[in-house]
Amino acid sequence: MYHSPPVWDGVLRQLGTEIPDFALSAWLRPLVVHERGSTLRLGAPNAFHRERVRSRFLERIRRCAAELAGRSMEVVIEVTSEASAAAGSAPVGPAPQEERPLRPTPRRRSVGPAPPSPPRQPSLPHTFETFVVGSTNALAREASLALAQGRQPSLSPLYLVGPSGSGKSHLARALVTEARRHGAPRCLYCSAESFTSELTSSIRSRETARFKRRFREQCDLLVLEDIQFLEGKNATQLELFHTLEHLRRQGARLVLTGDRLPRELSKLDRRLASQMASGLVAELELPGLALRREILRDRASRGGVRLPPDCLDFLAEAVRGSVQDLEGVLIQLVASASLLGRPIDRELAEAALRKVVPEGNGPLRAEEVIDCVSSFFGVSRSQLASRSRRRDVLVPRQLAMYLSRRYTDATLSEIGRALGRDHPAVANAVRVVERAILERAPLRYQVEELASRLERRRA
Repeated sequence: MYHSPPVWDGVLRQLGTEIPDFALSAWLRPLVVHERGSTLRLGAPNAFHRERVRSRFLERIRRCAAELAGRSMEVVIEVTSEASAAAGSAPVGPAPQEERPLRPTPRRRSVGPAPPSPPRQPSLPHTFETFVVGSTNALAREASLALAQGRQPSLSPLYLVGPSGSGKSHLARALVTEARRHGAPRCLYCSAESFTSELTSSIRSRETARFKRRFREQCDLLVLEDIQFLEGKNATQLELFHTLEHLRRQGARLVLTGDRLPRELSKLDRRLASQMASGLVAELELPGLALRREILRDRASRGGVRLPPDCLDFLAEAVRGSVQDLEGVLIQLVASASLLGRPIDRELAEAALRKVVPEGNGPLRAEEVIDCVSSFFGVSRSQLASRSRRRDVLVPRQLAMYLSRRYTDATLSEIGRALGRDHPAVANAVRVVERAILERAPLRYQVEELASRLERRRA
């Protein structure tokens, strides 16, 4: 089985902060790469693919490979049968000019105005310019930008926390791009999982000095994503603690992301958790209705797509999940319009939505969800909003928070106000329920019954 060399994995991670995901997936990930001494041999599936990589990405690849390896690296690009087999012998674009048979272009009679070009599928890089700002993410965005531009180094370490799809990764990648623009070429971006894998590999190969040099000495900015992955990994936590401490003393900027607050990561070393929270902790929430509308408008306009107002409002109200959910529905809609050769309208938007989001998804109000839970458990709304920690009140309260998050447009703060809590308490309750329904069948049955009642209300 083919395994790419560590240097190439690092090149892909670093280039992922500079170029759009679709370009990375289309041109660089299909390459079959081997490292021999100071040479990286990149195998492309065909000549067109080879020339595209050579013309658009070769210099960036050389730069990243040299930074990661700590020495000059020769990069050779060639067409190989191994890459062709990996790609299933499927071309990724038209044949290169010298291979394309010449055929006369048939003349077409003009029968009227040319049809409009089909809408394009929106794809864009992760930068601050493409990050849509709202009340749920403004602090995180401003802090990230200030740290990237070197205006407020006291914010380091910056800890971005929020559920999946709230925009943490977008900001993390934008931060690296912006820092490079402002004269910080030695930026490292990786996930906690990659950090762990590289550490383990360095220990096995007895190259821990090289690992420490890469993360401690060759780094002006370290961005480490998904810190929750380190829970229970004591050796990696210890290494990260000392790495962060070393970088802090050197004046390097530190950015970490996670899905929970440091104090809520129960299997994280307390010293490391305290170190992570010693700078600024900036929370992000899933987008509310107004922000969802702005995100859809922004993504559509950047893709050259005109989204009619009624379609925009319909999709913003219907899709209440993450930014990726919004982009997924928009891509489905744009692709359908392009393939069918028809304009985007409400009917097409509804059809696209049915393929991505379950039917019956009109939003409820948080009060309706709380009333449903209150009736189901025979607990009054005043009891749910009380400070009682009795189990017969605590569990319904947590379920009300979880279901309000799932079935309404309300933000965590709005749900918290309805139940006399702050938004961190709501976020924690949602996570507790999400874990518990996987482990406790009786609770899962209760959630399913409540969900069924709420679906009937929403239909």
